[in-house]
Amino acid sequence: MVYAKSVNEKEWKKHLTAFICVFIASLIMSINIKSFVRAGHLIPGGFTGLSLLFQRAALEFMNVDIPYSVINISLNAIPAFIGFKMIGKKFTSYSVIMIVLNSFLVDIIPVTPITYDPLLVSVFGGMLNGLAIVIALYGKASSGGTDFIAIYLSNKLHQPSWNFVFAINVVILIMASALFGFEAAMYSIIFQFVSTQVIERFHRRDQKRTLFMITSVPENIEKKLMEYTHHGITRFEGKGCYLKEDKTLLYTVVGADEVKEVIHFVRQEDPQIFINVMKSDSITGKFYQEPIE
Repeated sequence: MVYAKSVNEKEWKKHLTAFICVFIASLIMSINIKSFVRAGHLIPGGFTGLSLLFQRAALEFMNVDIPYSVINISLNAIPAFIGFKMIGKKFTSYSVIMIVLNSFLVDIIPVTPITYDPLLVSVFGGMLNGLAIVIALYGKASSGGTDFIAIYLSNKLHQPSWNFVFAINVVILIMASALFGFEAAMYSIIFQFVSTQVIERFHRRDQKRTLFMITSVPENIEKKLMEYTHHGITRFEGKGCYLKEDKTLLYTVVGADEVKEVIHFVRQEDPQIFINVMKSDSITGKFYQEPIE
């Protein structure tokens, strides 16, 4: 009974965290669209950009004002369906909530330009857009559209794929330049580049770290650490050159978001352990990553 209660409480906290992250991310993204993006006449990448592009084209060429929510939800219907099949039901469900919430917030929030300087709009707007996506990803959700592609590729390749999605967005923006001019497209590319770099920097799930751990008590660490992280460990025996003591080197690769947790765990087993953390640009072979639900 106590275990069941503990599991239910953990699940409840996960759901609450997800909803809070989705709401904050939706609010930031909506404010960003109605302040920086609209003020600079930008076309952000992804399906958000396509939605704004269709909305703007309908208004300028057909004099029809289509609500952003109608376009964005319609465009994201197919990616959401694919997400359910290929990524995870919970992740996609939270993403759909964010898509719907963000769509209606954009229609509701009034236009409030902060600056009309195109470079400031591109840089700070891109930072806010990236921040919103990072918060959504932390809550196990996304803003939809091309984010589904990035998440799917990251899971398959075990490395970040946001720069690949950035390249797709650049192609979309170059095509959009035929309608609204190259200057707007170029500033939009800056916006998207800044946004991508923020995601790459702060979304750490797809980044890997190599840990070299030198210890005198490997038996206390090996099995417990493998059970704790589900990552394999390779053991090397050696001798310290200073004190001439027998030492063991434990080698393992973990997610960048796991490093602090792992270090805290092994220090409880061996307070004297020496740990060297190195960035892993890419890995091949089997690597356990917690599945997206």
